Amino acid sequence: MSAELAPVIAAGTHWLLTAFPPAPGAFSQAQAQAQAQARQAVTLAAALRYPTPLDAQLLHLLGPGESARLDWLTGADHGDDADAGWRTWVDETVVSWAACLLAAPAIAADAHRVVDRGQAGEVTRLTRPGDHEHGAAPLLRHPDLLEPIAALHRALLLDLLDTENATLG
Repeated sequence: MSAELAPVIAAGTHWLLTAFPPAPGAFSQAQAQAQAQARQAVTLAAALRYPTPLDAQLLHLLGPGESARLDWLTGADHGDDADAGWRTWVDETVVSWAACLLAAPAIAADAHRVVDRGQAGEVTRLTRPGDHEHGAAPLLRHPDLLEPIAALHRALLLDLLDTENATLG
């Protein structure tokens, strides 16, 4: 995975964890588990969105956008957030695709087959989530809660996966 995608991965992961916080209880353990799941989803989505070093360089040149529409969809108000600079690194499409991957393990498995495994790393929390994953991050894994975000760019993700799977198959 290109180091140039690190800001987008970090910002997308942070946004997902802010919008869909981990389960209460043993906070540090749930937080770590939820963060690992969000990071896997965002990393895989970023690898799909920016598959080449040139794509990553263009991302840095043009910028990924920001989280305004995502915040609006979830009803988040971050107007008084003094440390909001990270929000400019949120890529709406990457976060939407990550939401799709979190909500649907079958789509995550298809996406992982398309992406060079070296780019996305380990994604078993996405492709084979168990009770532990669902228990640690019930909001982050809830398909109905993720739907407004996932729906933004799901069609584009599914088209990309269909095209790439046809090429690989």
